Order: sequence, then C-alpha cells, then structure tokens
Amino acid sequence: MKILIADDESIIRMGLKQMLTEMGHSVIAATNGREALQMARTQKPDLCIFDVRMPYTDGVQAAKALAKSQPTPIILLTAFSDDDLIEQATELPIQAYMVKPVNEGALKANISLAVKRFNETARLKETGQKLYIALETRKILDKAKGKLMTEQGLSEKEAYDELQTQSRNSRQSMRDVALAVLDS
Repeated sequence: MKILIADDESIIRMGLKQMLTEMGHSVIAATNGREALQMARTQKPDLCIFDVRMPYTDGVQAAKALAKSQPTPIILLTAFSDDDLIEQATELPIQAYMVKPVNEGALKANISLAVKRFNETARLKETGQKLYIALETRKILDKAKGKLMTEQGLSEKEAYDELQTQSRNSRQSMRDVALAVLDS
C-alpha cells in the first residue's frame, strides 16, 4: 500500500517509514497536518497515519478534513493515552488509535484492522444509501398510486398495474412514472 505518515518528530517519522518499508509498503512522509493534507490530495494514499499533536494542522483536524474530502483509512498516533483524548478519538472518522512508541507487530495489526474497518464502513454506507433510495421510491410510488386511486377510482392493484404499464410502455423507471403522475 501507499501510506502517508505525518508526524512533526523526525525520529518517529524515520522509524515508522523504516518499519512500513520493511513490511513492503510505499511511504510518503509529512512534517505537519497541513502538508499531509496537500500530499494526500496529490499522492492519493491508501492509508494515513497521523500524529495527534502537530503544528499548523493537528492530526485530529487533518483526519476530519481528509474524511470529508477524500475518505481514506486513518490511524491516529499519539504519545498521550489520557481518557479525554481517547474519548475524543472515538468521535473521529478514524479506524485505529495507537500510542507511541510503536512496535512493528502492533503497527501491522492496526493497519489490517484500519483497512478492514474502513472497507466495512464504506459497504455499510453504500447499503444504507441504497435502502434510503428504495424507501423514498416506495413512498413516491405509494403517493402516485393514491393519486390514481382518488382521481380515477382505481383499486390499489389497478393503480399499481397502471404505473407498471406506463413504465413499460415509456421505458422509464417506475419512480420516474410515479413522479410524472404526481406532477400532473
């Protein structure tokens, strides 16, 4: 994978880069969150590892910005494990949280976990969107059937059959036909 790391401490950056390279990953490194966001736009990483406390744009802000503009698996890295920071991290669009110092085994496990959680979340969002569209379509069809039943004195089945016939004859979706009925 192409992994973007952002940490203002050069020793941490070099250590992470070495571990990730030995794992077979391609690594790009930034010294702060602002630089990381610019690199993310141009380099399109597969995963990002952001230190929480960096100058200009911290890891929390960078994670939020990246999640909005370019959803990517994100691991947050920190030297602090206080309860407030952990609680704040649970509200972020991140997939893993690691406390420094980082060892290779934990890093490897968190990378796998982050990618799997990210992909799972993406699938759930897609499914949710499809279900939302299906529900909205169902509501539109029900309203159109109701209009046909009221205006033309049709039964529910007859109204549905009419929408289906119009859809087939016009080669339009049932949703589009129902919207046309509602607009007329």
